[in-house]
Amino acid sequence: MPKMKTRKAAAKRYRVTGTGKIRYKKAGLRHILTKKTRKNKRNLRASGILEESAAKAVRQMLPYA
Repeated sequence: MPKMKTRKAAAKRYRVTGTGKIRYKKAGLRHILTKKTRKNKRNLRASGILEESAAKAVRQMLPYA
């Protein structure tokens, strides 16, 4: 059976933790930062954990993760 292909767009955006959860970088920290509060920008730095319903689709895109 041939190898399964990884969706490269998903591989660049998501990482799988040791426990199998999907991590992602939060959006909104690239530009237009002056109107955002210090607290908001600080919270955007932390990586987010994808909810399970969306994580199923990402796992299909990353067969070897």
